Amino acid sequence: MTRSLSVAVFIALSGLFVRSTVSSAQTTSSDSTGTGRIVGRVVDSRTGQGLADVGIQLVGTTLGTSSGVEGSFTLKRIPAGTVTLHLRRLGYTPKTVTGILLSTDQTLSQDVALDPATVSLTTQVVTASAERGTVSEAVDRQRTAVGVVSSVTAEQISKSPDASAAQAVQRVSGVTVSDGKYVFVRGLGERYTTTSLNGARVPSPEPEQRVVPLDMFPSGLLQTITTTKTFTPDLQGDFSGALVDIKTREFPARRQLSLQLSGGYETGATGAEIIAPSASGGERYGNVGHSRDLPSIVRSVGNFQGLNLNQGDKDLLVSQFRNAWTPNTATATPNMSGSASFGGNDPLLFGHRIGYLMSGTFSSTTDFRDNQVRALAGRGNVKGETTEIDRFTGERSSQGVLWGGLGNLSTMLGNASRVSLNAMYNRTADNVAIVENGAFENEGIRARITRMEYVERAVRSVQLTGEHQLGSRHRIDWTGTASGVRRFEPDHSEFVQAIEQDTPNGPLALRWQNSGNGGATRTFSDLDERNREVTGSYRLALGAAGQSSVRIGGFYRRTARDADTRAYSISANGISNAIRELPPEELFDGRFSNGKIFDIGPLAQGGSYTARDRLSAAFAMTELALTDRVRVIGGARYESDHLDVNAFSTLGSPVFTRKVWNDLLPSLSLNVRLTALQQLRLSASRTLARPEYRELSPIKSRDVLNGDDTQGNENLSRTNVTNADVRWEYYPGPAEVISVAFFAKKFDLPIERVYRAAGSGTRTVFYTNAESADNYGIELELRKSLGFIASSFTPFTLFSNVTVMESRIHLFKNTEASATNLSRRMVGQAPYVINAGLSYSSATGASSATLLFNRVGDRIDAAGDAPLPDVIRRARSVLDLSLRFGLFQNVSARVDAKNLLDSPYNTVQGSATREHYKTGRTFQAGIQFRP
Repeated sequence: MTRSLSVAVFIALSGLFVRSTVSSAQTTSSDSTGTGRIVGRVVDSRTGQGLADVGIQLVGTTLGTSSGVEGSFTLKRIPAGTVTLHLRRLGYTPKTVTGILLSTDQTLSQDVALDPATVSLTTQVVTASAERGTVSEAVDRQRTAVGVVSSVTAEQISKSPDASAAQAVQRVSGVTVSDGKYVFVRGLGERYTTTSLNGARVPSPEPEQRVVPLDMFPSGLLQTITTTKTFTPDLQGDFSGALVDIKTREFPARRQLSLQLSGGYETGATGAEIIAPSASGGERYGNVGHSRDLPSIVRSVGNFQGLNLNQGDKDLLVSQFRNAWTPNTATATPNMSGSASFGGNDPLLFGHRIGYLMSGTFSSTTDFRDNQVRALAGRGNVKGETTEIDRFTGERSSQGVLWGGLGNLSTMLGNASRVSLNAMYNRTADNVAIVENGAFENEGIRARITRMEYVERAVRSVQLTGEHQLGSRHRIDWTGTASGVRRFEPDHSEFVQAIEQDTPNGPLALRWQNSGNGGATRTFSDLDERNREVTGSYRLALGAAGQSSVRIGGFYRRTARDADTRAYSISANGISNAIRELPPEELFDGRFSNGKIFDIGPLAQGGSYTARDRLSAAFAMTELALTDRVRVIGGARYESDHLDVNAFSTLGSPVFTRKVWNDLLPSLSLNVRLTALQQLRLSASRTLARPEYRELSPIKSRDVLNGDDTQGNENLSRTNVTNADVRWEYYPGPAEVISVAFFAKKFDLPIERVYRAAGSGTRTVFYTNAESADNYGIELELRKSLGFIASSFTPFTLFSNVTVMESRIHLFKNTEASATNLSRRMVGQAPYVINAGLSYSSATGASSATLLFNRVGDRIDAAGDAPLPDVIRRARSVLDLSLRFGLFQNVSARVDAKNLLDSPYNTVQGSATREHYKTGRTFQAGIQFRP
């Protein structure tokens, strides 16, 4: 889906929203004076599934209707006042809901749960307040899910300082977030966790991975984040850690408008003079356009092969680059964010009701790291000892932008069908400047390195969904999705200056390290991926109450990815020290264009690849109610993947790789309802993990400065994973849960990023299949109101989840890898993850306070090359506080304090510090207006 089409969709949506505003008076008058509407869903109390064909009668009148798709219903023109509903369906205990207070012109949301009837029972009678209750949607989703799931809802997010999906999802048990964006679940790396948006796979904007950075999704656009940890055949089979599904906000039952604005202060940054990258225009809004593109004349010479460039040609090429090498200084501005949403359910089309929502959000942040340390590790004088080499200390500033928007339309076609259109576009941009001082010890050079980089990431999605309930037994669902991502990194500059002395006691001078590759480089990267995905399924309900079912379906996804990276090194051999001491902006301002001193050439780290991936699948599954307490869910999924990768090295020849994988993935689960409040889940399944596109390309790339060579492996095989889960759940109260889960996974041919053994010279990182790996652990979860202590503690809720886990990977004994040992923990594996919190909510819900704590144990960041130990990212604790309170009518306020402990980010290799920095504490305040 092109960007222009996405914009067109939003324009169309905007037109509908304008029309809904203009027709406000008509909407009110469409219902008779003194009447209102009741909308809602009827669900099975045990499974959470919507129930169709439920008769719903307004007691004392002739008004009534039947529930349709997903159990949804609408009662119109109901006389205002206190009303009573009576619901009846074959196989379920009838229910009467009393005490529903409906005001004139009000649209009231009322969901009802029916209990399956195993014997003839009299009608249940409940009050409306008790029926609606305060049950957390997250807990209810977990209780009624087929497999093991954990959810974070919009309500929970709104009571936290989380600004993106990445921050929100780390509250889920067993979840860790690496680099503030990449999700690890149960200690498994990002290759074992997949991300979907409203059920459709999200493409990755990363050039060498298919991982999705979740910081791209603003929290203000989210309805729920659901982490599914067990596989069922209706899910895509290439995950083992979890499937993270991000569901965007849906339209409200009645017209609503919401405006939010907030500002924040970051210690050590806001108001301070810090380094700032030079701008070409548009960076502040994440939209630089073509101002930083690779110069067309440089692009036209390709990889320079076969060209006989004279000195004039080289000077011309060097002069084409943007003359920006050195960061400026600027006063760091406060963090800012704002959002707006407008939605409702109105008769927009010839009196036909359409649900709609339009929402947008924008945020701007500044991140500053002073005294950031990075280094490599070398062998010490004693066996097992490490020393720091190539240590650099400096400053890093990043100006970040995150903005996005979504538009939803949904309508019922009668009671039996619902069609929805969902369009979304999000963009992030990071403008980074780095200045650091240190030494290249192998070369004996003290140096200053200056880097500036700008990265835009964008994700777009347009999705059309249909749900059709054909009677009480037949249901058809289908979805068509066009999505895509782009990662644009134009004009990444790096400039190295040697710190030299002409005499032992002479003054220090900064001079351009003008020889070799890496003294002055410019890199341009662009990645674009397009996905087209269709899926459909048919469900047949069985039994008198339809509590058993058979479901079949199909799936097809076509992916096209194009990645291009071009890097150039500029040098000038034989120039005088006086010229070398000039600032880079003077070196390259044109004064030496005719001086015949510059040389330019492509670097081996450049290159490009294209990937064309076709995945088709079919599945069959059944859900059987063996008794009123025991349910079995089983079936299988067949997936066929055809992948072609074309890689083009900057300096080498094209390499073509083709892979075809066909897999049958079975799954079997048993859910046992032990008591009315307890249940036991057992599941076993087989899933897989396929290599990333770049990992299959046997071309070599290299970091600009003292980096390792990295090479793909066309012989990689996909990984097969056997999964087993056991979970006991206890729901003592409406918003309470206690659970204990055990999990174990067996990996066959897992893919690892390792070092190739070499006697001397540059280290080479490559990808290989290990022989096997194991992952196992236990998850504990608690969410409990403290009202059992005393009535005064009723507003307080304690919640916590703890995951303790271990893994072990076994490399082949004859491998080329030079690992620390042939049996170790998997990369990314943390031995424990702790989430805890305490929340307060007033009786009216107008005020709340939430204290959140997160700690992740030491984990392997990269496997060490023998005889060096593994690179370990040290444990870090995070404490956040959020306050919400009303100011006056329709206006509420929020105050957030993030990272109160300001624990350092610390990565070590033995006794050597590989990386160390702090980010500072953040304080922010905001207001929300909701008329």
